[in-house]
Amino acid sequence: MGHTVRDKKKLLNRVRRIYGQLKAVEKALEEEANPSSILQTIAAARGAMNGLMAEVLEGHIRLHVLDPHHKITARQDEAAGELVDIIRAYLK
Repeated sequence: MGHTVRDKKKLLNRVRRIYGQLKAVEKALEEEANPSSILQTIAAARGAMNGLMAEVLEGHIRLHVLDPHHKITARQDEAAGELVDIIRAYLK
């Protein structure tokens, strides 16, 4: 079972929150809101999207790059953790 299938409800909830943030950006633009407020809303949506990306990438690494059907060594697990940390830091 894939990560996205296993965590489908959680991931879809995140997507729905991002959708709400994007709707807020659209509304702010339509209402000609203060540019700094619009930028802050865009930044929040971008952060949420990056968080979603990191979550899906971590699941892919842990379930497809590392083969859960074979014994994963401590070194492999540590390397995967380091890669996930790097990805999360990059996406911040």
